[in-house]
Amino acid sequence: MKTVTNHWKSVRAALLIGLAGLLLAPAMWAGIVTTPDVVTVATVNGPQFTVVDVPVSIRDRSGTPLGLDQPPGMHIQAYSIKVNYAPASAVQSITFTRAGITTSLTPAFENSPASAGSISLIDSFQESTNPIPFTLDGAAPGNQVAALHVTLSPTATPGTVITLTLDPTLTTLSNDTGTTSEMVSNSALALVNGSITVTPSVPALGHIALLVLAISLAFIAIRSRF
Repeated sequence: MKTVTNHWKSVRAALLIGLAGLLLAPAMWAGIVTTPDVVTVATVNGPQFTVVDVPVSIRDRSGTPLGLDQPPGMHIQAYSIKVNYAPASAVQSITFTRAGITTSLTPAFENSPASAGSISLIDSFQESTNPIPFTLDGAAPGNQVAALHVTLSPTATPGTVITLTLDPTLTTLSNDTGTTSEMVSNSALALVNGSITVTPSVPALGHIALLVLAISLAFIAIRSRF
C-alpha cells in the first residue's frame, strides 16, 4: 500500500513540474527574436559602360539585442558587411564606401577588404562621439549606411543580371565594444540580397526610327558637299 502511495506522490509531483513548465514557457521564450534587424542590398538597373551605385541599408527593429530601444552601450555601432557578386566577369571594378547616415561620421575603425568575386565593408563607431542615427522601426529597407560603386565591364551585355549576395557568416552587426553581435546564426539578423540588371547604354531604336536616322544622315552628308 505504501508503494502505491509513493507512486501517486511521484506522479503528482511530475504533473506539478509539468504544469510549472507550461506556466514558465512564455518567460523562457521571451528572449527569442521574432523580428530581426535587417541588412539589405538594393536591386537596381545600370546602363552599360557606367558606374552603378547600389545602396546598402540597415533596418533597426525593436526587440533585438541591439538597437535604439536598448540601453546605452547596446546600440548598433559597428557592422561587417560582405557581398559576393557574380558573374565577376561582368564587373570591371568595385568599391564599398560609407553612405547615407554614416557619411558624416568618423569611424574608429574602417576597412574594405576585397577578393575575386567579393568585397566587404567593416566600420566601427564610438557611441559616445559618433552615434549612428538610425530610425527605429522605420520602413524597409531602413537607413542607408553604405554603397557599392560598381563599374560594369564592357563585356556585360544588356540583360545580364549581376547577383549581389550577402555572406550569411561574415555579415554581422555589433555594439561599439564588440561584446554583443547580431548575425544570421543567432536569428537576430536577416539578409536581403540584391542585384544589378545591365541595360542598354542608349535607348534601342525601332526599325522606322533607324530608317529616318539613316535618311537624315544621308541628307546631311549630301548637303555638306555643296
